[in-house]
Amino acid sequence: MADAAQYKKSIEDALNNPKLSEALHLFGDAYLIARENAFRGLDFEEMRTDLAKIKDEVRIRRKELLADFIRNAEAAGSRVFIAKDTKEANEYVINLAKQKKAKHIAKSKSMVSEEAHLNKALERAGIKASETDLGEWIVQLAGQRPSHMVMPAIHMFKEEVAELFSKETGKKQSPEIKSLVEVAREELRKEYFNADIGLTGANFLVADTGGIGLVTNEGNARLCATLPKVHVVFAGIHKLVRNMEDAIKITRLLPRNATGQLLTSYITWIRGAVPSHGERKEQHIVLIDGGREALYESEECRDALRCIQCGACANVCPVYQTVGGHVFGSIYISAIGIILAAFYEGLDKAKEITRACIGCRSCTAVCPSKIDLEEIILHLRGEVTREYGMGAVKNIAFKGIMKNRDLFHTMIKAAAKLQRPLTQKKAGDSVRVIRHLPMHFMAKDFTEWRDLPSIAAESFRDRFASIEQRVENPKYTVGLFIGCGADFVYPEVGVSLVKVLNHLGVEVVFPRGQNCCGIPVLYSGDMETGVYLARQSVKAFSEADVDYVLSVCPTCTMGVKRDFVERLADDPQWAEKARIVSEKTMDASAFLENVLDASQRLRGSDTHKNVTYHDSCHLKRGNNVWREPRALLKSSGYTIEEMKNSDRCCGFGGTYSFLSHPQISKQITRDKIETIVKTGAETVAMDCPGCMIMLKGGMGKAEPSIRCVHTIELLAEAIDNE
Repeated sequence: MADAAQYKKSIEDALNNPKLSEALHLFGDAYLIARENAFRGLDFEEMRTDLAKIKDEVRIRRKELLADFIRNAEAAGSRVFIAKDTKEANEYVINLAKQKKAKHIAKSKSMVSEEAHLNKALERAGIKASETDLGEWIVQLAGQRPSHMVMPAIHMFKEEVAELFSKETGKKQSPEIKSLVEVAREELRKEYFNADIGLTGANFLVADTGGIGLVTNEGNARLCATLPKVHVVFAGIHKLVRNMEDAIKITRLLPRNATGQLLTSYITWIRGAVPSHGERKEQHIVLIDGGREALYESEECRDALRCIQCGACANVCPVYQTVGGHVFGSIYISAIGIILAAFYEGLDKAKEITRACIGCRSCTAVCPSKIDLEEIILHLRGEVTREYGMGAVKNIAFKGIMKNRDLFHTMIKAAAKLQRPLTQKKAGDSVRVIRHLPMHFMAKDFTEWRDLPSIAAESFRDRFASIEQRVENPKYTVGLFIGCGADFVYPEVGVSLVKVLNHLGVEVVFPRGQNCCGIPVLYSGDMETGVYLARQSVKAFSEADVDYVLSVCPTCTMGVKRDFVERLADDPQWAEKARIVSEKTMDASAFLENVLDASQRLRGSDTHKNVTYHDSCHLKRGNNVWREPRALLKSSGYTIEEMKNSDRCCGFGGTYSFLSHPQISKQITRDKIETIVKTGAETVAMDCPGCMIMLKGGMGKAEPSIRCVHTIELLAEAIDNE
């Protein structure tokens, strides 16, 4: 991605192509079903933990394994060349072609050749490169690059492909899939016989045999490897595996996670040049570093090289489904593409796309190699901020205001008063909202399609002292980490939690020294302020005599449980305190169900009210909490109507929906609202104030009759109705 202007334009172009988003959503929905069926009866968590260990072993022993591979490959008659970068790799292939007087190379799918821009390099040298993978051929004819690692032309429609094929063949082609495949077969078949060199990638470089493995759904890789007199393997050094057993384990995961197939159509193992009718053939293996060694050496990012290029991180990504792969990544796409672009092309090339991630953790949950993709992207945002800054507005907001807790809270109070002329009450809701902003230039991104929540007239921290708690002999005393959303926008959620906890014999304390969890700061790459905020809250809760620390915001829960510990790990004064606070911290719904067994103790009236439930990203994928809220709602008399893809992101992402990509967020939110409406429920419950901001706002404009509410509020209402 060249610069910010080009990046912005590519997003606008994608958003102006609703058919693209529709097609990607249809694929994404079908993929989830196929993947679930493919893994039925298998333990995905166990399989991916095993794969992560295999890949980590390769990283640790990579030099030894590379030497083994080279020795064994050469013993089998192959020639191995190690290229320090893609330029050297391209030069090797071009020189080989010149030496063999080759004018035509038939290629099977190879992402590393896309990374090297090999086709352009060959063209400049007067050598024809023919893509023989169907998707790659379509993309080549269109003069584009792949938009997906497994399905390169997924962004194109059959009518577009028919037009390309018509131009290529000189005959009008029908936009029927079967017909288009027949045209491709006929046109591509001759390329194998005319080629002087065949080039493939490699899914595996098997160290103890010196052979390669290819996992494909088309027979073109076998033909490229066997029909021409010379076979070139073009692969990254990270494709090493120790042995065939490891490679076979990966083949059990790769097709299931990539496309929902139990097995791909072709799995090919090749050791040395493939003999043919006694004719002497050659195999050249070009292994490329190109930034991989630097990535292996990065303690924070090295897990990215566990990637087996299944493309699942794109399949489940709400941003990818909205704008496609040409926006979200460079050569490699989606979450993994952001990371690889930073190391293979340089941080400057990746600085814009690091902001493309909404932070929903869908990619991390589905990754077969157990890569915490979101965490690596956050680290890269920090690197971008250190190198290029994060802008004056965020600098003032985070470093100048948020660090100073008293100033921060004073300014929030002032804003609550100043906003009054812009706010109004929604029908049937006590919360005031901002329906229109006077600044026309902001309206499109902020209030044209959603209501914005107003700041509460009185924050939870100011209301807490007036809450009367009558709990005799409390079973537990808990500290409430309220979070900014529930403190300043939806204080009624905190009030409801106190009511529910008191009802169940639990006393609540509120350490006033707590500050923002720091996640908005971290997502903007400001690690320094993040550390400062973590110290403030750890100090506040360390000094409080509590059995548990509860939060009504899953992002805050993640911040306290994980990020505080990581941010303060190297600080002797705070590391142990952060660990202790972390171990006490739970999501409020999880505490109610798993500690208090509340679903057996809460008995609201049988309301028969239909409620649908939205799984907040960081609640389900960050805290592994999703059964508990449902159990609590059912026990309180609510009937749950499950929505389709209940854990798909609502589009909030903190500052993502306001500062980074409000237009992408708008589309993601609209998709979510459409899903909610289809359930027919009159209420949508959730356990995240951020999701409430997004869905209340979107519903206010689109579906004002549907109520958006925190689960804890519904529990409190059920208690009132007992």
